[in-house]
Amino acid sequence: AFHHSSLAGKVAIVTASTDGIGLAAAQALGKRGAHVVVSSRWQTNVDKAVALLQSQSIQVTGTTCNVGKGEDREKLVQMTLEKCGGIDILVSNAAVNPFFGNIMESTEEVWDKILSVNVKASFLMTKLVVPHMAKRGGGNVVFVSSVAGYQPMQALGPYSVSKTALLGLTRALAPELAQDNIRVNCVAPGVIKTRFSSALWQNEDIMDDFKRQLSIKRYIGEPEEIGGVIAFLCSEEASYITGETITVTGGIGCRL
Repeated sequence: AFHHSSLAGKVAIVTASTDGIGLAAAQALGKRGAHVVVSSRWQTNVDKAVALLQSQSIQVTGTTCNVGKGEDREKLVQMTLEKCGGIDILVSNAAVNPFFGNIMESTEEVWDKILSVNVKASFLMTKLVVPHMAKRGGGNVVFVSSVAGYQPMQALGPYSVSKTALLGLTRALAPELAQDNIRVNCVAPGVIKTRFSSALWQNEDIMDDFKRQLSIKRYIGEPEEIGGVIAFLCSEEASYITGETITVTGGIGCRL
């Protein structure tokens, strides 16, 4: 098994981490020795994820958290400090997509919800943990964006725009937090086989469109292929990387 202690002694908060990419990130960080704090909205999902990670000999703490709520964000940080004594890593993975269709039919409520959770909460979560990272001499923040942030997907207009915003947030924060020795990076996954993205990979028309753009002849990525990149960005091997987005898309071209 792939087991080394490059993150031993580090404490990592991963939001929306009981499933999909968030869970894979928690596993990858945990396997490298970090104590991971997992959360999502439902206690049953938290319990399942904690049991799974414990069965893999990962140090883990779990709690419910709806990152869209200020009091939940504060509770998550406080609990982490109480149980783990500090914070070194934040992986901001929580996202919602309540809308699938023509962007011109999206409502104000849709935009409020998407921007509030996908962009604003990512920033406010970062703002909460930075002082605690600074106390420990530095840290790492990783935002989870999407290939859709570069090339909006037709039925996912507002969601795509929120993911573009995270590319900008990464670049806005990196120089600001560098003085505290905190690196800020981003990962932009392509189509990854998760429950969240099932509307995409179960739709043949959308996938046919994708297959034309891919250079790897395997049409869908696995969550572990994102988790490993996130763990790399949080490791000393990436110590000279900040303000950067790594696209993990099977070769789909990404540029803004």
